[in-house]
Amino acid sequence: MKKIPIIIRREYLSRVKKRSFIVMTILGPLLMAAMMIVPMYIAKMSDDVKTIAIVDESGIFYNKFPNTENIKFKYLNIDIAVAKNKFDSSGNYAILYLPEEFISKPSTAVLFSDKQPNITVKSYLENTLKKEVESIKLASSGIDKDVLTSIETNLSINTIKLKGKGIEEKSYTEVSTFLGLFAGIMIYMFIFMFGTQVLRGVIEEKTSRIIEVIVSSVKPFQLMMGKIIGIALVGLTQFLLWIILTFGIVTIAQSAMPNSFKSNKSDKILIGNSNSKIMTKDQAQLLTKDDQYKNEGMHELIESISSINFGLMIGMFFFYFLFGYLLYAALFAAVGSAVDSEADTQQFMLPITIPLIFAIIMSQFVINNPEGPVAFWLSIIPLTSPIIMMIRIPFGVPVIDIVLSFALLILGFLFCTWFAAKIYRTGILMYGKKSSYKELWKWITYKS
Repeated sequence: MKKIPIIIRREYLSRVKKRSFIVMTILGPLLMAAMMIVPMYIAKMSDDVKTIAIVDESGIFYNKFPNTENIKFKYLNIDIAVAKNKFDSSGNYAILYLPEEFISKPSTAVLFSDKQPNITVKSYLENTLKKEVESIKLASSGIDKDVLTSIETNLSINTIKLKGKGIEEKSYTEVSTFLGLFAGIMIYMFIFMFGTQVLRGVIEEKTSRIIEVIVSSVKPFQLMMGKIIGIALVGLTQFLLWIILTFGIVTIAQSAMPNSFKSNKSDKILIGNSNSKIMTKDQAQLLTKDDQYKNEGMHELIESISSINFGLMIGMFFFYFLFGYLLYAALFAAVGSAVDSEADTQQFMLPITIPLIFAIIMSQFVINNPEGPVAFWLSIIPLTSPIIMMIRIPFGVPVIDIVLSFALLILGFLFCTWFAAKIYRTGILMYGKKSSYKELWKWITYKS
């Protein structure tokens, strides 16, 4: 057993010194940070002021379009044909044409532009027109708009978790769903990513025949365990570096470009009623109850993120990633020892990958009923527990379930390691011979 640390050190250092590891360690955080920084920067670059010319034949909509920080309006008292002829020299972004019969036929409105209008401008115009047309129709029907507005109700049910002895804790189902799915998918990706590294490493050593020299001084089981643990440490190192470097890059970007990470004044979140001082008068008029509801929902989202127990989530993630990887890496090592090339791995990989794929497929059922029997059994069975338990954790899992899952996952890892070692010790020296399930069974039952 004293040789295992030597093998771990050799596997770890040989991989972290590779150019591919260094490149991916640097490139990974850059790509992840770019996914957060670039959209904000591009959005700021594209926030130029767009001028919309209004040609309203009815005259009803004069001064009914409030200017925003990025959209300005000017009203033309000319024929639409003349406006279109002068468009190229006007510098306007678009022309909104409202014919005289627009009130009775809302579909007759046309937006002329020399380019495809963006969705923000189109949505703003549609919402403003919809509000004004509804006001006109309500007035003509003798219905008081204030009465109708007061009837509209947006409903949101708060969820409170009872923790016993009168203790209450606010819960957020949507955030728990997203967090659980994200953690489960990350576990799935990392197990495959680093498990295949074990597979390829074993095949590479076997086909180069260097393994025959190594096993003369090291037992096959020690070699397998050293390789598995060494690559696991490489994975954890890379994962930690990704987190640290990504956080560092984003922090530096925020310091260097503070304006790119700030919202426009017109985009500020309103929490409370429409009389808030952070809004202009025109914006307050445009803000419907549905808008208030969405903004309050955004406030709750921010509040829910701050309520996440990140310490628990990170601790659980590392445990299930580590032991889930160790369990599957042992099986990947066994497959690698039984074949001579990656092309021959398909028949043996299917039984190993099915539990992982099945766990991802069943995640929707687990989210819908995280306390049900399906969720319980899949979260304690070692082959599926790394993914399913991570999906359940944000919803709250009884301590007994976690302890049982821990114990069975560790036992599952030990059993799979013993099982894989039976195949590994013989298969690692079998070169040039096609393996089959019957042959594997002989290796497993063989008594030295």
